[in-house]
Amino acid sequence: MRGLAADMHNCQALIIDANPTSRSILSGMLQDLGVTTVVQAGKLADARKVLENRVFDVVLCDYHFDDSAVSGQDLLEDLRRAQILPFSTVFVMVTAEASYAKVAEAAESALDSYLLKPHNSHSLAERLHLARHRKKVLKHIFQAIEEDDFEHAAKLCVSRFNKREEYWLYAARIGAELLLRLGRHDDARQLFEAIRQAKALPWAKLGIARAHMEAGQHGPAKRTLESLISDNPTYADAFDIMGRAQLEQGDFEAAFETYQRAVDITPSSIGRLQKLGMMAFYLGKTDIATRMLERATTLGVSSKMYDYQTLVMLAQMRFEKKDSKGVQRCLDTLSHAFDKQQNSGRLRRLLQTVQVLQQMQHRQVAEVVRLVKSLSDDMSEPDFDFEAACNMLGLLARLKATELELPDADGWIQKLAARFCVSKASSELLACTARLHPPYEEAVRVGHASIGTLAEQAMTHALAGSPGSAAKSLFMQGAKTYNAKLLDLADMVLNRYREQIPDANSLAEMIQELRGRYCRHGAHVQLGKNAARQSGGLRLKS
Repeated sequence: MRGLAADMHNCQALIIDANPTSRSILSGMLQDLGVTTVVQAGKLADARKVLENRVFDVVLCDYHFDDSAVSGQDLLEDLRRAQILPFSTVFVMVTAEASYAKVAEAAESALDSYLLKPHNSHSLAERLHLARHRKKVLKHIFQAIEEDDFEHAAKLCVSRFNKREEYWLYAARIGAELLLRLGRHDDARQLFEAIRQAKALPWAKLGIARAHMEAGQHGPAKRTLESLISDNPTYADAFDIMGRAQLEQGDFEAAFETYQRAVDITPSSIGRLQKLGMMAFYLGKTDIATRMLERATTLGVSSKMYDYQTLVMLAQMRFEKKDSKGVQRCLDTLSHAFDKQQNSGRLRRLLQTVQVLQQMQHRQVAEVVRLVKSLSDDMSEPDFDFEAACNMLGLLARLKATELELPDADGWIQKLAARFCVSKASSELLACTARLHPPYEEAVRVGHASIGTLAEQAMTHALAGSPGSAAKSLFMQGAKTYNAKLLDLADMVLNRYREQIPDANSLAEMIQELRGRYCRHGAHVQLGKNAARQSGGLRLKS
């Protein structure tokens, strides 16, 4: 006990429990063990806010909350999925016998611990001692991660796994995450495969699917996920990744159904409610979209898990219903958020989009035109992304539906299509946003076909023995449109025929410079800002 007290000195702990007596008892136990700072929260919503703004060494959380449909486990999974809770934090779930099996399984998969009721100082000390011991044993790995030396940290993890040294399974999971971060998708997949063979765990199989996804191998990813879901039908993280695979393949209805199943499993997950609501929005299922996005807003508008794109979608649907008060509420919330982050180009564009809708409701046409032109000026900026393109298209379609004529609208739509029609999925989502005005919807599809024609013509040159001309043609069109597909093809041709292209190195540098600035997400389709946060992943730095 004395050794642990010394080890816990200066640690910060958070206790989450609805019962003040239980909180008091746990606080006393922690202080007896040497913890000097103990913060208490009686509600999960309060705990979420605290955890989003402070890092704790130890979190003790009760599993069951009488006044809430959300459990402590739901909170933990939401925090892990959003990568808000550092893996260096020891999260101990306090549980009764009835929920022991669920918590024990979750503790293993999420690399956390649990404390069975009735508990005493000795049992708590034992759990904390083991967790702190693990931190010491893996100190060199954690240190390399904090120093951003991910290559060295990954090597240490793989070495510990191969030698089956203490905490080899824990180290292997961190190592696989590091390999994914480094873009070494095949190495990550092989490590996840080795983990699964050594000890069949759902998160290892999910990791295999994630590695396939990152490598663009949607078929193998879906097969792995289908098997995982069959064996673990309530494993919500698997549905998240399956939905992403279906989305990127353009199977939107299937993605919608998959996201619906994830929400059914975790009905209070802010991120999953938003994902389902956004997918419903694109598919024109406005009643479902409104219900899901409003629930996400009620649960967590002040949470870091909340995506402000939700308010733009809600504002567009409320605009269609002529709900001026609803649009104003969206505008007020976005204005408050922008006041805190005035250097955010993304928030400025989201705010301006809703301002256009609000001004249009008041028939302030001159101000509407000014704001739309301001948004159009951003269309060639590096940070003007797929989300911004969808919002712009949706805005133009809604303005056209109100019979507002914008002379430059057709040119703007052609420009958006030329830049963001990079795949079947991206083109169809763009078309969905413009469905209120069919000619705009058709213009997007024409743009997709034009990009396909440019790509085919260039590849014909390459196959006919002129790879240099093909690469330069693709690069020139990519530089003109900032289209990720054209630049990716230019890079592919260059790499395949490098020896036949005299100025290959200089051309490669120019391609990489453009891709780095304008095509950060490549041909991937995303639903909202937080889509890149991987379900099943770990936060690597505190």
